[in-house]
Amino acid sequence: LIVAAIAVAVGGFTAWRAMHPGTLPPPVVATPTAPPVAPAPAAPAIEHPVEDAPLASATGAAPQGPLDHSDAALRPALAGLFAGHALPSFLHVDRIIRNIVATIDALPRSSVSPTVMPVDPAPGRMAVADVDGTSTIAADNDARYAPYVDALQAVDTRLAASVYLEYYPLFQQAYQELGYPNGYFNDRLVSVIDLLLATPAVDGPLRLAQPKVVYTYADPALEALPAG
Repeated sequence: LIVAAIAVAVGGFTAWRAMHPGTLPPPVVATPTAPPVAPAPAAPAIEHPVEDAPLASATGAAPQGPLDHSDAALRPALAGLFAGHALPSFLHVDRIIRNIVATIDALPRSSVSPTVMPVDPAPGRMAVADVDGTSTIAADNDARYAPYVDALQAVDTRLAASVYLEYYPLFQQAYQELGYPNGYFNDRLVSVIDLLLATPAVDGPLRLAQPKVVYTYADPALEALPAG
């Protein structure tokens, strides 16, 4: 009986609709809706804005020229940092801003490409000594770095900071071109300074291992430290 009633109802409705076209409301067609648009990721907060730095510009003038032509303008400013001395011969003055930015950005990583370093590597080969059958960095190896230390000690650090502030827009541009469109270079610089200040002090000779061609630190904790 139920099946017969359903059949009669369906048949009757079909016949009624055929005799009364247009009396039914039009079918509802679902309108596709676009998926909600995800909000754009917010730019990271700036922790160390340059505007808050207490030092004034070295000359009060804006950086001269675009980044691609900044070397010529920056050379005299760099030369003035070394207390009347000539620019060190190991300092590269080509692409100097881009090389500084790329090197600083790489210091927290495991290695730094020599092609972006703003200075030449220390001359000569690393001096190695044998202490009780163990290879160590020789005590006189630090002499290879004496020219670098002397140059750094001659720098007027306050003036160096002023030059950095004066040319900061170009440092920021180079950092964004490096692949950080929303990054802030001064924040990266401060974090790298903190990283370098946290370098552990080691008492006694630095023991070495030589698993392949190059030397490594025998202490796994030292070997695991970043390049900086």
